[in-house]
Order: sequence, then C-alpha cells, then structure tokens
Amino acid sequence: MLSLDGGGPQAPLLNVFGGKITTYRRLAEAALAKLAPFYPAATDDWTARVPLPGGDFPVDGGQALVDGLKDAHPFLDDRWALRLVRAYGTEAAEVLGSAQGASDLGEEFGATLTEAELRWLMDKEYVRSAEDAVWRRSKLGLRLTADQIARIDAWIAAHTDETTRLAS
Repeated sequence: MLSLDGGGPQAPLLNVFGGKITTYRRLAEAALAKLAPFYPAATDDWTARVPLPGGDFPVDGGQALVDGLKDAHPFLDDRWALRLVRAYGTEAAEVLGSAQGASDLGEEFGATLTEAELRWLMDKEYVRSAEDAVWRRSKLGLRLTADQIARIDAWIAAHTDETTRLAS
C-alpha cells in the first residue's frame, strides 16, 4: 500500500507498507509516480532496463560465476562460493578482493561471514548493526549463535566510525 500525504506546504511524505521482492520495481515506479508532481525534473521509468547491482550476468550464468570465483579464490568451497554469488552476484569478486586465503579476509564470525564481507556491507549496503548484516541483508542469523551475532555487533560498532570516516 502506498500512501502520500502532500496536503500542505511541507515536503511530501511517502509511506510504503508491504511489498515483495518479486515486485520491487513496480512498487518503486508506483512510489515515484506518486512523488512526480513534487519533482518536475524526474525522468520516466527506467528500472526495467537495468539489472540490480551484481545482477549483470545471464540468467543461466550462476554456476559460471561460482566456478570463476572458486578459480580466483581456491580456498572457497562450493557452499561458500554459492552463498557469495547468490548474495552479491558479480560483486562477490569485489567482496573477496585479492584474497589468496581465508585468513586474508580477516576475522571469521561463523557461517563464512568474514571481516572483509562486513566491511563491504558497511561500505556498499549501509549495514550498521549485526541485525542489518545477518537478518536484513542475509539470513545468516539462522546459522549463527547468539554469541556470534553479538560479536558481529560489537565488531560493527567498533568499526562504524572508521567506515563513515573513510567514505567521506
């Protein structure tokens, strides 16, 4: 449900309740259509022609991405490489960078979640808490213990100022 309150001299407020991952483009375009009167310079719909970040590969190209990731980073097992490709697509290689071994990715928090991935999530996806990383952005919380999640939260809190400073 989209609801727009534009009845006064203030800026419009758009509330979005519900939605599905399969209809996010239509929802986004419907939301922008509601806001268009307030932004006359806005352009026409364009999202149907643009892949999501990391989604710029053929529909049947997932296995090739997994294989390429494992070739570039031989320390990855099938499950780890598949998880990264499912989460980040072509950007999985950016998450891993030039790592030649798992230790190059920094601290490992459990369920193959590493410091390098957390840094990437903080920088690219604005993760600011363990909940963001293991529940909103992934479902790794299903495979992590409460202690591991607390460790992730503490690590993120300790590095949030650093990430914000580096991004500026």
